Amino acid sequence: MFIYLVHTIHYKMASIFEKLFPGNKQPSSDEFNDDYVEISSKPVDKTGKAKVVVRPFVIEDFADIKPALDALREGYTVALINIKPLKDKDLVELKRAVSKLKKTCDTIEGDIAGFGEDWIVVCPSFATIYRGVEEGSNNLNPNTPGSGMQ
Repeated sequence: MFIYLVHTIHYKMASIFEKLFPGNKQPSSDEFNDDYVEISSKPVDKTGKAKVVVRPFVIEDFADIKPALDALREGYTVALINIKPLKDKDLVELKRAVSKLKKTCDTIEGDIAGFGEDWIVVCPSFATIYRGVEEGSNNLNPNTPGSGMQ
């Protein structure tokens, strides 16, 4: 009974549509299948899996930070940023650039860390940066104080 009712309503709606718009035929769902292409905003590789890009950037002045920030905001880029040229040139601008990176990192809920004297790594929210063994963990290294193996 329910299926008959749904079919009857559909048939009446189709006839009302035809009366309102004579000459216009309501397209069938089969007409769309040939030209339909699904577009994804995520970068994907040939297997269809989302890709993560590890991308280097060199910051020579404050304006050079924009491409790195844009890539981070997209959400699929781990940025390796060489700050040596800006550090050698202008420390005030370097502090300003690092501050901007930190704010963007907080906004995207990512992670940021420096390694070495001249590099900063910034990761999106799905990744974290390893910073060594945390206190209170069960460390079995015999040379570590408090490990119980001395």
